[in-house]
Amino acid sequence: MHHIRMTVNGRNASVDASPHTRLLDFLRGQGLTGAKEGCAEGECGACAVLVARPDGEKGTRWTAVNACLPPALAFDGQEILTVEGLGTAPGVCRESDVHPVQRAMAAHGGSQCGYCTPGFVCSMAAEYYRPERAATDGDVVATRTSTVGDGHAAEHEVGPNGFDLHALSGNLCRCTGYRPIRDAAYALGEPVDGDQIAARRTMPAPPPVPTRVAAADTVFIRPSSLEELLDRYEENPDATLVAGATDLGVEVNIRHARPRTYLAVDRLAELRSLEITADTVEIGGALTLSEIERGLAGRVPLLDELFPLFASRLIRNSATLGGNLGTASPIGDSAPVLLALDAVLVLASKKGEREVALAEYFTGYRRTVKARGEIIRAVHIPMPLAKHVAFYKLAKRRFDDISSVAVAIAVDLAGDRVGRVRIGLGGVAATPIRALATEELLAGAPWNTETVASAAESMAAEGTPMNDHRASARYRTAMLQQSLLRFHAQSRPSEVLEVAR
Repeated sequence: MHHIRMTVNGRNASVDASPHTRLLDFLRGQGLTGAKEGCAEGECGACAVLVARPDGEKGTRWTAVNACLPPALAFDGQEILTVEGLGTAPGVCRESDVHPVQRAMAAHGGSQCGYCTPGFVCSMAAEYYRPERAATDGDVVATRTSTVGDGHAAEHEVGPNGFDLHALSGNLCRCTGYRPIRDAAYALGEPVDGDQIAARRTMPAPPPVPTRVAAADTVFIRPSSLEELLDRYEENPDATLVAGATDLGVEVNIRHARPRTYLAVDRLAELRSLEITADTVEIGGALTLSEIERGLAGRVPLLDELFPLFASRLIRNSATLGGNLGTASPIGDSAPVLLALDAVLVLASKKGEREVALAEYFTGYRRTVKARGEIIRAVHIPMPLAKHVAFYKLAKRRFDDISSVAVAIAVDLAGDRVGRVRIGLGGVAATPIRALATEELLAGAPWNTETVASAAESMAAEGTPMNDHRASARYRTAMLQQSLLRFHAQSRPSEVLEVAR
């Protein structure tokens, strides 16, 4: 056992914790029982807390995360705010008062049984303190919608106070109903002068702390550099890499996985690059999806189609492309999109780096070309980008669900003919795949109803879809066909806006 140290609600905490101890258990062991376990999968948000994450070089962004998934040791040296800390925050709350978010929830009837309320409050507080939040003109709720591809997928309902309702997409309430919660969110004003939580945003976030904790036959290590990580991984290639733990946490909670060695990679600077040149966009393997979204700021429209449909904001605040691709799941949402973008992976080990096209990365069900001791350092997206793009995710729920079928399409048109075309598919084979036969049929052909109808029949034959509890093989086949027909209808100049490179 080992003493880990973190700042919780403004106070230093030092407690024994084993590598298997979750952040949620750590906090509840401190008597902070507002955060609760609901689903243990990161879907309900009852466990949400706030973490001080870097925002640029000198700032801090209060970020809501699921406490039920990551190991507590991953937060050694970090700064946490729970619902209790919000309610006692200096400069925000008086002895007889509560935080503005808590007050709004109470005033608008946003809580009944109260089980989910602390998680809602933490997610709302993260949006309350989001630096970019700004009031809109007038009293009308605005809807921001993507202008490419699957239109509705990127809808964001934004209140007159600038509150993006997607901030609550990872929180579930089973008894109150969402209208009063939404009313509470839209009633929030700006942080007041003297709000120390708001003031904290202008100071640097805590730096990562090298950590090594051994307990019984398990060890947790946070290396101080990429070189040390690769050394450790070469010594123990069976170690489990920990970034956001959004997948690992489910394995630990539901399937009772108990890794022998954890290697934390989430705060290594070498894995957190975001560089844009005329030829390439480089995205570090340990950069979270929310950080990627903010950093790209719309420069890769197909990724903008993906982000709203990738789980929830709570998950995207922790999940990484390296983790999503590292699991090699056939239904990982990022793979079809990155296949359509012609992405290349940068794999690193003690032997050096090599580049592998994502289309050649998957070799079988949850198998890849990645050698023992190799990590995904970065993802390269070649430029320029295709002008016509779309991402279609078919699932039983519109948001925060596992896809039954995922289709990403990127097409360039040369006059009335198809130029370059890339189509990525998920959920229809043992691995994510490119629709190579359909791409070949479309390339150079007229972009008209006859061509697309023939190509849609080819799409229906791509992959080897199966029957399972999410969808039948017949449904998956039909959706492949319909997705291309839908894309054609939406890509006509009169019906869709072209996205500038």
